[in-house]
Amino acid sequence: MVKDFEVEIAFTDGRTEILDLAPLLAGPVFDPLRTDRSLFQALRVDDELGTIVWSNGADLCPDVLYMQATGKTLQELFPAFNQGEDAT
Repeated sequence: MVKDFEVEIAFTDGRTEILDLAPLLAGPVFDPLRTDRSLFQALRVDDELGTIVWSNGADLCPDVLYMQATGKTLQELFPAFNQGEDAT
């Protein structure tokens, strides 16, 4: 934990980044995390899901975290998603 809603995250490609998760904490499942600092700070890595999770059932998609870390879009990270868009 760094400060506020910032966390240091290490990715499987060796990249380590400090990310501000505040913009990602939207929706009812994240309300308790925004209001209860101790709950937010109790995040952990779920090895099976490959991402960070909280005891209230909230989690963040690892691809979203990586996009925030790299500034890349989903299409840039996964070019295969673009295949078929140009098909007629």
